[in-house]
Amino acid sequence: MSASTPDRTGGPPVALVVLAWVWVAAPFLYGLIALLTKIPALFSG
Repeated sequence: MSASTPDRTGGPPVALVVLAWVWVAAPFLYGLIALLTKIPALFSG
């Protein structure tokens, strides 16, 4: 057993993790921005 090379088997590919975060974060940020732009209308009678 060699201690110089880490065992990377079983880990998800980095590109897949990045894609998953973008898949979740993009709609969330869009909704958050839409919400923040509509909040002033609630208080301006």
